[in-house]
Amino acid sequence: MSRPILSRRLLGGLVGAALLGLAGCGPAGERTPAGAPDKLVFSILSAEGQASAGPMWAPLLEDMSEAIGVPVEPYFGSNYTILVEAMRGGQTHVAWFSAKPAIEAIDRAGAEVVARTVDLEGRDSYRSTLIVKVGSGITLDDVLACGKRHDFGIGDAQSTSGTLAPMTFLFNPRGIDPNQCFATVRAANHQANAFSVANGLVDVATSNTVNTVFLERENPQIAAQLQDIWESPPIPESGILVLGDLDPALKARIRTFFITYGQGEGAEAERQREILRGLNYSQFRAADGSYLDPVREMAADQALVEARAAGDTAAVAAAEAELTRLRAGREVQP
Repeated sequence: MSRPILSRRLLGGLVGAALLGLAGCGPAGERTPAGAPDKLVFSILSAEGQASAGPMWAPLLEDMSEAIGVPVEPYFGSNYTILVEAMRGGQTHVAWFSAKPAIEAIDRAGAEVVARTVDLEGRDSYRSTLIVKVGSGITLDDVLACGKRHDFGIGDAQSTSGTLAPMTFLFNPRGIDPNQCFATVRAANHQANAFSVANGLVDVATSNTVNTVFLERENPQIAAQLQDIWESPPIPESGILVLGDLDPALKARIRTFFITYGQGEGAEAERQREILRGLNYSQFRAADGSYLDPVREMAADQALVEARAAGDTAAVAAAEAELTRLRAGREVQP
């Protein structure tokens, strides 16, 4: 497949919402095994959407098509649940997901991790943040005082840094329920929350350090109006996942493509590194699902809080058992 054809597909948006209606499921909701399809659909979870993220991903997907010998088409979306369900139904085959939806894809869609991302400084983690408008005078103490004084922007319910991390590391330890703490609570992706804070639509919102880099590069006027008042501990970075029932030889080619991309010396390796820099990455590092365990621990902690609030003793016991299991196997504190 030639590069111009792939670019036209990407920029023309031929893989759109209709993709989710493709016939991929068999009787009683079962889908046929992925095997060795004649094309791959690559799902990209992007708060910025296709218009902004498309040109950054196009060159890498073109290289991927040539390297694995199968055409690769992109599908962009900002809704975690829809993208996980698309993978579960077999309408997408490969995905770039942040940690929480990656876990959902593993648990619900039988997906497998083949690589994790590493940023330009060599970090394979990032941080959740709380942002306010520069000059607002709002401090973290003001936020934690509650009193329904502020309008709050939170993330998608499945967002690792937009919801799970701030709940686990900031609100839950203090017994704070955002719905009881703030005047209003609005759920949106990071970019929308950042614009809402900058434009005075909400007073404080969740974001993350990756979104900060994106805004500084693409919307510096918005970035200049925002400041962080809280950062979480490190969170595992995003990963590349494939359907578990893809042809093993094809899975191996996909894994090899990512973990070798931009490595080595010479003009071709440098060209690939330039493409990675456009995505704010330095490389893809080999990984499996265990790298997501710190996020599973966060999810279990949140489940425990909710079970206790609901008085569900069975759910409390299950969450406590999961926390015990994960903490016993923990090598590095998240």
